[in-house]
Parts: sequence; structure tokens; C-alpha cells
Amino acid sequence: LAAARVSMMVILLNCMTLGMYQPCQNIDCSSDRCQILQAFDAFIYIFFALEMVVKMVALGIFGRRCYLGDTWNRLDFFIVMAGMVEYSLDLQNMNFTAIRTVRVLRPLKAINRVPSMRILVNLLLDTLPMLGNVLLLCFFVFFIFGIIGVQLWAGLLRNRCYPEENFTLLPKPYYMADEDDERPFICSLPVDNGIMACSDVPARREGGRACCLDKDDALYRQSLGLSPEPLANGSVSVAGLCVNWNQYYTRCHTGYTNPHKGAINFDNIAYAWIVIFQVITLEGWVEIMYYVMDAHSFYNFIYFILLIIVGSFFMINLCLVVIATQFSETKQREHQLMQEQRARCSSSSTLASEPGDCYEELFQPSPSSSSHRTTFHAKGPEGMTDTYRCLYRGLRQY
Repeated sequence: LAAARVSMMVILLNCMTLGMYQPCQNIDCSSDRCQILQAFDAFIYIFFALEMVVKMVALGIFGRRCYLGDTWNRLDFFIVMAGMVEYSLDLQNMNFTAIRTVRVLRPLKAINRVPSMRILVNLLLDTLPMLGNVLLLCFFVFFIFGIIGVQLWAGLLRNRCYPEENFTLLPKPYYMADEDDERPFICSLPVDNGIMACSDVPARREGGRACCLDKDDALYRQSLGLSPEPLANGSVSVAGLCVNWNQYYTRCHTGYTNPHKGAINFDNIAYAWIVIFQVITLEGWVEIMYYVMDAHSFYNFIYFILLIIVGSFFMINLCLVVIATQFSETKQREHQLMQEQRARCSSSSTLASEPGDCYEELFQPSPSSSSHRTTFHAKGPEGMTDTYRCLYRGLRQY
């Protein structure tokens, strides 16, 4: 127990040192803080390496019940070997950042020492086969809804209101609001039955008032020798003249830009899957539904309602049911295993209580002695290995 507590303290210390490391400031490691953290890191690595060596000597290396026979011990072995490679590269003045990232795996050593964490990790591993079938079903749902979206709405979210081809006074190629990327004005083509049309483009506002003048006023200004061109912000150069330039964006046409930096669209199956995933997470799905309804049809809300029912409610709850079922089985199995270990430890409170095992290997009656004194008996390298193994098992019990 004392060794386990010391190991947990070292793991927690390692977590603190990893969190205090500043890679941007510690490139050459010339500061006192970096050197202190580096010294702690070396101490932690030496501790983990010695712990691995002790376990290898006590349990053996290869075999079902030996050191490398346990999955968590193999993870510890990988972490120690990666640290050895890292320090070898440092000695040769070589910088290999990918090896340094293995340091983040060191806190995983605490999983094997905390029963509740071990249960959760085993739960995740046990649920992978069952979740595979659920994920396969999710793939079919994504595929079906993705194909429907591509067939119905490919390219429609690019629709914008453009001016007539012979109209050159407008500073913007198509109508865009102040926050066009966040709230684009998506119009409906004449062949579709969407909600928004170019006739619904709001009037331009200037100084808190809606502009109502038209291009004839601008032509009149041109006849007077004044500039009829609007400025970059859409206003004109003479105070008191407010031309509603938005009324000339009358032609709905498919452009080149999709909402949200081009991420929201149904132009191909890959982008459709991204949109479906966002809808299932219930994050911003209402805006996406409004985009599609504006561009195609009011009744497109049926698609999104069905997708939320199947994806958000049914599929996610199905995953939760699988995890809950497997959690009950895993918890029962781990609890039974812990009870067996406690029963074995309680019945084996001393080394002498294990018949034919450590007591007979370590302490045997001397055949040459007439008295019944027990003497230490271990010969050769094999005897010393068995001795270390038995001592380690004895320390694990106390």
C-alpha cells in the first residue's frame, strides 16, 4: 500500500510538471524554472524505470502471469522505452517532438491504481464491439439523409440576389447584409418554392431611416455634374440624398459562397455529413433549417424533424443503453474480481500460509540439522529470481 501511494504521488507530481511546462518560453531551457522542471522530469522517469525493473525481476518478463502479460504493464513499458529514446536523442542534440508527446501518457499509469478508473476504461473497451453495430446503423442513417440532402439542395445555399446585368452603379456584386457570413440572405430560384425572394430584400437604411429614392435621382445628380456613385458603405456623397440601392438586387442566381465560410452546404455527401452531424448535436440546427426553407421549400422542416428524432433522440439514446448495459456487466465482473483478490489476500495473510509456494522456497528446514530451525534456502540465479518474486508478492500483500 505504501508503494502504491508513493507511485500515485509521483504520478500526480508528473501531472503538475507537465501542466507547468511552457514550450514557447522553454525552447533552449535557460531559465531556472525550466531547469527545475527538467530535473523533476528526470527524477520521475528514473522512478518509473526502477518500478518497471523491480516488477520485471519479481514477476518475470514474458508469460501469461508475468510483467508483459498485463496490458497496463505493457503501456508502462512503452512509456518508459519512449522516455529512454527521448533522453537518448537529447544526448545527441536531436529534437524529435513526436517522442516528447508520449509524456502525456504518463498520467495513464494512475488508471491501474484506481479501481473506479480501471472500471471505466474497461467499460470503454468492452463497449467497442457493441458500439460498432450502433455506429454502423448511424452510418446508414447519415448516408440516407445525406443522399436526400444532396439530391434536393445541392448548390441552393449559394443563392444570392444579384442586380441586372446592365446595372453598374452598385458597389457590391450581390446583396449582403452587414453580417453576411453569419446571416446571409439566401433567395429562392424561380423554379423553386422557397420562402425568400429578391423582392423581400429590405430597404437600405442610412442614419436610422429607410431610403426611398431610386436611380433616377442619381442620374439627375449626374446631369448636374455631381457624383452619382455610392460610397463604399452604400451612402452617397451629398447629405440629404438617400438612394435605396437594395431595390435593384432583383435577380436570384447561384453564386460561389456558402454560409459560414462555406462549411454549411449540401453540395456533396461529405459536407452533407458535416451538416447532419451539426443538426444531430442540436447546435445551430434552426438556422440551417431556415436556410434550406428560404432557398427551396417551406416543407423542408419535415427533413430536419425526422433527422432530430432518429439521430438525436433514438441513436444517441441507443448508444447510452449499450453503455449502461455493458457498465452493469463490467462493474459486476470487476467487483467479483476484487472480492476474489481480497479473499485470497485474507486467506494468505502471511507467506507461510501459501503451501508449496513462497514459504517453501524461502524457508525450508535444513536436512542436516537435527533441530527444527528453518534456514534461508535459495541457490543460484534461478533461486535468487524466485526469491525476488516471492518478496515482491509479499510486499504486495502488505
